[in-house]
Amino acid sequence: MPFFTGIGIHRLLPDDSLGPEKEVHGYPDGAKINFVSWSPDGKRIAFSVRVDEEDNVSSCKLRVWIADAETGEAKPLFESPDICLNAVFGSFVWVNNSTLLIFTIPSSRRDPPKKTMVPLGPKIQSNEQKNIIISRMTDNLLKDEYDESLFDYYTTAQLVLGSLDGTAKDFGTPAVYTAVEPSPDQKYVLITSMHRPYSYKVPCARFSQKVQVWTTDGKLVRELCDLPPAEDIPVCYNSVREGMRSISWRADKPSTLYWVEAQDRGDANVEVSPRDIIYTQPAEPAEGEKPEILHKLDLRFRSVSWCDDSLALVNETWYKTSQTRTWLVCPGSKDVAPRVLFDRVFENVYSDPGSPMMTRTSTGTNVIAKIKKENDEQIYILLNGRGFTPEGNIPFLDLFDINTGSKERIWESNREKYFETAVALVFGQGEEDINLNQLKILTSKESKTEITQYHILSWPLKKSSQITNFPHPYPTLASLQKEMIKYQRKDGVPLTATLYLPPGYDQSKDGPLPCLFWAYPEDYKSKDAAGQVRGSPNEFSGMTPTSSLIFLARRFAVLAGPSIPIIGEGLWSNWFQVQRLLLKKLFDVEWLIQAELLLEDTLMEHS
Repeated sequence: MPFFTGIGIHRLLPDDSLGPEKEVHGYPDGAKINFVSWSPDGKRIAFSVRVDEEDNVSSCKLRVWIADAETGEAKPLFESPDICLNAVFGSFVWVNNSTLLIFTIPSSRRDPPKKTMVPLGPKIQSNEQKNIIISRMTDNLLKDEYDESLFDYYTTAQLVLGSLDGTAKDFGTPAVYTAVEPSPDQKYVLITSMHRPYSYKVPCARFSQKVQVWTTDGKLVRELCDLPPAEDIPVCYNSVREGMRSISWRADKPSTLYWVEAQDRGDANVEVSPRDIIYTQPAEPAEGEKPEILHKLDLRFRSVSWCDDSLALVNETWYKTSQTRTWLVCPGSKDVAPRVLFDRVFENVYSDPGSPMMTRTSTGTNVIAKIKKENDEQIYILLNGRGFTPEGNIPFLDLFDINTGSKERIWESNREKYFETAVALVFGQGEEDINLNQLKILTSKESKTEITQYHILSWPLKKSSQITNFPHPYPTLASLQKEMIKYQRKDGVPLTATLYLPPGYDQSKDGPLPCLFWAYPEDYKSKDAAGQVRGSPNEFSGMTPTSSLIFLARRFAVLAGPSIPIIGEGLWSNWFQVQRLLLKKLFDVEWLIQAELLLEDTLMEHS
């Protein structure tokens, strides 16, 4: 997996500049670092370290290290080298400022199971109930008992409470844990695990699932649900698992749970109202205390953003109609009726209002930031939008009045040369409302040739101060040529793509180039939605080890992200049908050949 080779810490100074770098030190040379995580109070950093040594297999194991943010000094959390991470499904979380809950390899684990050459017996699968199960095609499913034993071997973890003084305490018994989430008040932990019987028909995300509430000192409080394998989820968009799902803590409460339950048995083909219900309940409810209904939805639940008892935003969507709806809910009062803030077609990206900016609370959770203006009693939130336009993305910040629905644009990205985005609020931690004139935003700024750098944007003057100066990661390709192009398919659909040409390419001297197309088909309900521009011509051309842009070093042209819209009202596209479409008809690339940029018959694709 990818890794870091070092960690540097800078303090943000009052003048919005960065102080000198304090390098984290103490770990071995050649260490590979992962899972970097700040403690809730920001005084320490936890991370994993591994050092690959050919003659020492145990060095490849992941160990937890702790660094002091003030001094940069790092040391292993545990003296024993035998306590190592099992990072298949998780790594570790901070329970409080001095304790972590860690996924570890059980001390009882020995060598991997070996496959017996003699079959244990015939494979028997029965369907006495004659249930018809239709599921999507998936590769690499479990096939036999040996696969099950391998799955258990590699995924079983022992949760361990690790204290900063180096002590370790087992938390529960070994199991296939997939998620742990401490409550905001640090008194409880929500724990999710898988268990047998496993399924040979669906991926592990649909295996039997158990969700429990524990105290942070390792005592079981109660079991929320124990769900059977989800083998019968209909092959239909917006179909979901039956039972409790999306179980989590309210970010604005000490220890209140919320979850969602489908009223259509998870089948999107069933017409029912409501379709989903959101419930809330304390971690330890009083005897006989039933879950409270927060909100009923006629579409499928997507997400909820918490603020306080007067404000939460609930999002629901429906694929067949491309509908998305945002509700304003008052969690603390049943007398205040929920109301719709936004109701739109999500395919129409030009209508996207953005999402609320969050602020970090004193308990380490993220809630919707409330903004106040001078001499104004109204409450506002900040909508952070990607800013889709026919000219490309122009990100923005809107000050949104939650009572009247009025908006005031207080910032947007530079349109000419740069692409800027609002990343996060800098100050405003805690539960107090933020004054607009004291607003500080962490922004990113990049261009076609300049790597992303971070800035602090301060109100009321909107002064921008650059705080990073990262070098270009691949200087030999720094002068690559990039252009957002617009063209029209033969059926009249306007399309967009980004054309990359190698550094130093001169069409008059070098002539046409071989070309790599990097694209994937998408379905839309209308031509208008299919033709909308997504992306910015000013974005930096970032690369990964598997990036298509690496072909620029081989003197290829690269056409990245050309639209391949499959259009049909009510059409649920089948990718097998899509693959039968002719490549040149999808792309209409004749114009590239006519412009003498592309060598005919040198198209490369992959599926």
